[in-house]
Amino acid sequence: MRHRGPDDAGIWWSAEACVGLGHRRLAIIDLSPAGHQPMQDSLEELCIVFNGEIYNFADLRRDLKAKGHAFRSDSDTEVILGAYREWGTDCLSRLNGVFAFALYDSRRRQVFIARDRAGEKPLFYALDKGALRFASELKGLLADPAFPRRIDRAALDCYLAMSYVPGERCILQGVNKLPPGHALVFELASGQLRLWRYWRLPEPSSAAAQGVADEAGLLDELEVLLEDAVRRQLVADVPVGVLLSGGVDSSLITAMAVRAAPRVKTFTIRFPGYGEYDETEHARLIARHFGTEHVELAAAESNVDLLPLLAREFDEPMVDSSMIPTYLVSRLVREHCTVALGGDGGDELFAGYPQYNRLLWLQQKLNVVPLGLRLAAAKAAQALLPVGFRGRNWLQGLGADLRTGLPLIYSLFDRGTRQRLMSGHGTWELPAERIREQRIPATADLLQRATRMDFGNYLAEQILVKVDRASMLNSLEVRAPLLDYRVIEFAFGVVPSHLKATSDSRKVLLKKLAARVLPKEFDLQRKQGFSIPLAAWLRSGPWKAFFRDTLLGSDDALFDRDTVSELLAGQVKGRMNSERLFGLVLFELWRREYQISM
Repeated sequence: MRHRGPDDAGIWWSAEACVGLGHRRLAIIDLSPAGHQPMQDSLEELCIVFNGEIYNFADLRRDLKAKGHAFRSDSDTEVILGAYREWGTDCLSRLNGVFAFALYDSRRRQVFIARDRAGEKPLFYALDKGALRFASELKGLLADPAFPRRIDRAALDCYLAMSYVPGERCILQGVNKLPPGHALVFELASGQLRLWRYWRLPEPSSAAAQGVADEAGLLDELEVLLEDAVRRQLVADVPVGVLLSGGVDSSLITAMAVRAAPRVKTFTIRFPGYGEYDETEHARLIARHFGTEHVELAAAESNVDLLPLLAREFDEPMVDSSMIPTYLVSRLVREHCTVALGGDGGDELFAGYPQYNRLLWLQQKLNVVPLGLRLAAAKAAQALLPVGFRGRNWLQGLGADLRTGLPLIYSLFDRGTRQRLMSGHGTWELPAERIREQRIPATADLLQRATRMDFGNYLAEQILVKVDRASMLNSLEVRAPLLDYRVIEFAFGVVPSHLKATSDSRKVLLKKLAARVLPKEFDLQRKQGFSIPLAAWLRSGPWKAFFRDTLLGSDDALFDRDTVSELLAGQVKGRMNSERLFGLVLFELWRREYQISM
């Protein structure tokens, strides 16, 4: 995992040699040797390894000094040690930041492990025969050639249905992810592990639930919160930039950054030859308006040879071809800075995705249609329309009860297709829908239900994983001010749904803030996803040949050949199978790289 920390490395063993901690360091706060990890406290009773940043470490340091704590470094790592000594595991509620850390307390002979609220920093662990292993990346565990390498079938079914593996599950048997907002304590004496959730999304206030809002007051509060979040996240002892796509979220981050720093550097990426994906002009408008030091970078051609590299680095395979431009962006930006601020989180917090409009529209229109009739239409769509047919997933979603459930609109493969894909592996259980249903938040408000679901699943397991792996592969730390926990709690606990989305508008409150602080000529309605023309590349040429060879050209191919051939043929006919095929290819490349068996 050298890419996660190219600046320094360290290994520490406890006196009795039963606890070992290893660390790779990307130096951002206190670049001196005093920031070296693993780090012990002055009494040598505590030792920590820590990945992330604590944005309020200066405030905590001041509070701890007032309580008599002394510090030997200027690092935020040492502040966690002091906070744990003062408040124990309750210190988590005081940390504003992104983190995955493990702290060994020799007094209690226990290891304390925690992960940040939104899940920006990863952590995998395995408990076997009273021994605990953990790492920031799955490949850290797989560095041991004796580590078991068998696929967890339920996790694979989730992957094929949802395009990621949700929650504490992992694609490998015997491995778990520590979920966002969770912590655990491992007792050395007993070999027992206790896991708990230390933070959850707040319930909507009574005013928010009733749709009552002081709009001007909410706008003021959001502006103050976002400005403070950006100010805190600009703190670093290395160069910091802003990833400026020209969309609402990144433009707001830029607007707040110029208030907090005398000189802000912004970066925009162009993809030569693909004009429909070029956001250069929108970013230039924001950069000119705020007087940033603007850098336009031209990404290299997206070569299919990148796929084996990304499959190797992404731990669990993930279905999102935008990992390619995210990796290319990170590689270019790293030549200029070590930390970059981005706009992730705005769509989940303030309802920016198009499906939120459609869900609200469906709720209005389908109330009068009996559920039985809708179920029949959903089954007919699945039976009569081929995979990849435009609108098929929405038609299948008609069977969902919008009073309590959520349709799986962006389903990768439905139950029948998954059964066919895995037909060569005996009886194939299909638990994904049940697992997903158990994760749907229990709230009557459809928009709250949908955004909370996406925050805890799609954002945590796909968006943030993509950004973390692609950026850290280039030793670049990407921060997300919109995911400051105070902004999260404001969005879900205070803002009423009608100020997030309606059947014909999205991101209502965030766009009102944008209208207040961005130039008048800025296009508030534009929504450009970060993507590549994968569908076009798969019609002919090296991408088509590579996909076909990966999925059909090997004797040990995992997925049913006839079903894969149908998907490939459908793509040539214009069906929407490019991401589905991408997911299968990434999985096969990953499985072969790490020699994973069924």
